[in-house]
Amino acid sequence: MRNIKLTIEYDGKRYLGWQRLGDSEKTIQGKIESVIAQMTGEKIEIIGSGRTDAGTHARGQVANFKTNSEMARNDMLVFFNRYLPGDIVVKKVEEMPERFHARYNVKGKQYSYYVWNDPIPTAFERYHSFYVPQTLDMDKMNAACEKLLGTHDFIGFSALKKTKKSTTRTIEKISIEREGSMLHFTFVGNGFLHKMVRILMGTILAIGAGKLSVDVIDEVLENKVRADAGETAPAQGLFLDEVYY
Repeated sequence: MRNIKLTIEYDGKRYLGWQRLGDSEKTIQGKIESVIAQMTGEKIEIIGSGRTDAGTHARGQVANFKTNSEMARNDMLVFFNRYLPGDIVVKKVEEMPERFHARYNVKGKQYSYYVWNDPIPTAFERYHSFYVPQTLDMDKMNAACEKLLGTHDFIGFSALKKTKKSTTRTIEKISIEREGSMLHFTFVGNGFLHKMVRILMGTILAIGAGKLSVDVIDEVLENKVRADAGETAPAQGLFLDEVYY
């Protein structure tokens, strides 16, 4: 049996997220599994590197599936991109060792978040960025990012309730770049909790707008109280850029 790894790009605005919900065709997983069934004649469940929320996008989502099909990898690539909707694209098809697992073997991820920061909104980027008209203090936001670096228990910056699993993660990098009215935030870490990047973004932006103090970062890391952090930033500004193995 072959183990196939897919690198996938998608625009999430029409979908309810990555994870298949029953027989829903409104998920990325559901759409891809439907095409695999058509391609191989097998009913196959694909394994993603992790879930993305409704409205979230990806440039480098990774998934794997096992199949008895003998179809060549390039023929699979052509088949996927012929029959998938135009807003889901398979960028790469690779043959992997039997033990490769798209979720369990992850060593880290990179996310981007985009903010349109201008008094005038944008028509073209409204589904791919969060519109913030207020002036933002870059120094305060950079100071907040610095405080988040390193290894911490991030449960206060997540949508998780109680869990037996570890909520400690390491953030290696948070950077902010401005190009015109667009702010590009980059997050690199060994893992991210449910809605963690979006809650971090909501907190950083509230600090930049003067609604919260930079010290709130230390308070939430210490007290682990979600309500003390900022609001959850909208999904449409978030992109999964790359998964590291």
